[in-house]
Amino acid sequence: MHGPASSGWLLVALCAATGVSCLLRMRGGGEEQRSAAGGEALMGFGMAAMAVPAAVFTPPSWAWPGYAAVFGAAAVRALWAARSGAHHLHHLVGAGAMVYMAVAMAAAPAHPHGPGGSGVPLLTGALLLYFAGYVLLTGVRLVPVAAVAGGGGRAGWGDRPELARACRLSMGISMVAMLLAL
Repeated sequence: MHGPASSGWLLVALCAATGVSCLLRMRGGGEEQRSAAGGEALMGFGMAAMAVPAAVFTPPSWAWPGYAAVFGAAAVRALWAARSGAHHLHHLVGAGAMVYMAVAMAAAPAHPHGPGGSGVPLLTGALLLYFAGYVLLTGVRLVPVAAVAGGGGRAGWGDRPELARACRLSMGISMVAMLLAL
């Protein structure tokens, strides 16, 4: 992504840590929780890879179409899974945003010393509004989380709903930052 290296590295660290947390969440819960956590881990690691500052590492020309293909497949999977729950629609929007950013970065000339002017301003603005709203809504939902009532036993740390919401919140914030840097 275009932008200052220091904020890029912070974004890489946040997204990678979120990806690891999501991988750990895949160990518990039911199939639906594991599937959602897997999609979120892919998103976290993909965002970390895309956020590496351009001044430090310029990806090869095949990387951007590769990102678009991976996240295009994730979008198709999210579209298929959306039949069973509305949260998958968010995964669809997120994967679509990643495809959009990969295509915009592939089409943009490299700007290692400052922000670039890539992407379609109207689409970028719409995605920014969506993710800013998502961040605000997720943040509000994170505050009053009640304790998990496990059937007599204590729930594992990966089964805690506030952990999943915190991961989604950090990825939403990261998506806003990436769209602003686009």
